[in-house]
Amino acid sequence: MDTGLKRELEAKVFAGERLSREDGIALYACDDLAWLGGLAHHVRTKKNGDVVHFNVNRHLNMTNVCTASCAYCSFQRKPGEKDAYTMRIEDAVRLAKSMEAEQLTELHIVNGLHPTLPWRYYPRSIRALKEALPSTVAVKAFTATEIHWFERISGLSADEVLDELIDAGLESLTGGGAEIFDWEVRQHIVDHATHWEDWSRIHRLAHSKGLKTPCTMLYGHIEEPKHRVDHVLRLRELQDETGGFHVFIPLRYQHDFHDSRDGKIRNKLMARTTMATGAEALKTFAVSRLLFDNVQHVKVFWVMHGLQTAELALNHGADDIDGSVVEYKITHDADEFGTPDKMTRESLLDLIRNAGFRPVERNTRYEIIREFEGPDQARRETPQPMRV
Repeated sequence: MDTGLKRELEAKVFAGERLSREDGIALYACDDLAWLGGLAHHVRTKKNGDVVHFNVNRHLNMTNVCTASCAYCSFQRKPGEKDAYTMRIEDAVRLAKSMEAEQLTELHIVNGLHPTLPWRYYPRSIRALKEALPSTVAVKAFTATEIHWFERISGLSADEVLDELIDAGLESLTGGGAEIFDWEVRQHIVDHATHWEDWSRIHRLAHSKGLKTPCTMLYGHIEEPKHRVDHVLRLRELQDETGGFHVFIPLRYQHDFHDSRDGKIRNKLMARTTMATGAEALKTFAVSRLLFDNVQHVKVFWVMHGLQTAELALNHGADDIDGSVVEYKITHDADEFGTPDKMTRESLLDLIRNAGFRPVERNTRYEIIREFEGPDQARRETPQPMRV
């Protein structure tokens, strides 16, 4: 990128002007990561100060049985396959309650598109979980893809499906199922019927009912930077309309260095992909923060990025980190990077402080639960060994 274009983009960012599609593509073409990170850090600091938000949550996948066979997915199983499972509702409740002592504030539920489970299983499971857990625990559940599937298996409209789930205790959808919206890419990676038109319809409807939701982007597979820009701009336009997105979450595609325990290769992209490098991940966070001017928060999901890249992302536009997690089978069925299953509250505090920020614990609605002291200045002034 030449100096003139750099100055032009800097001026737009510092003036608070909205960046265009062409600007986004130009930013991705720039290899000056320090400059990109600096611009993104300016924007995240203007929006969120020196704070990094986190929550204490648990991910729960009640079934991995799925009618779809998405090209990137190693989580799904077909009925009767080895490692296929479907939890009884009481088993899901037992697992959720096992973390109660850690002052859990969010239960995050995503499942496969099970071919035979009845629609009533889903509102009943939400109701049972809400009744079993403290009132301070929010249930964030189901992708737009799952809501679209519930329309099919129930004969109800998404409007009716959401009303029943909200009545049972649902407080937010999850942001998944977005992947990459551009059809040029999507037709090669997604094996279900929920594309941009239905994904946006369902989130628009959720927002109209007062739900705030996250939105996501799966990057680092067969897409190009122009597809990432297009993806963010579609979401930005929907946010202009509804104001219903709390947070944007870039999710790094996980290339299978190994596959599941049954030895079956489910990731159909593996032969022609690697995975986004740490530098590409940081660029994606920075450009996303710069483009997505009307969403307050950008989250780094440490499970998909590793702890070191997650820490660096906090200086490249991200102001939120998810979370204690405990069990995220969707990624752990694909990766072999040594990421832990769990981060405690204290571990998250250390990571945030090591990155130079002040930790703030939030709930699903981004209401502040507790503020903590920032980095230990004495420690920061003393050279520390690199953490591997």
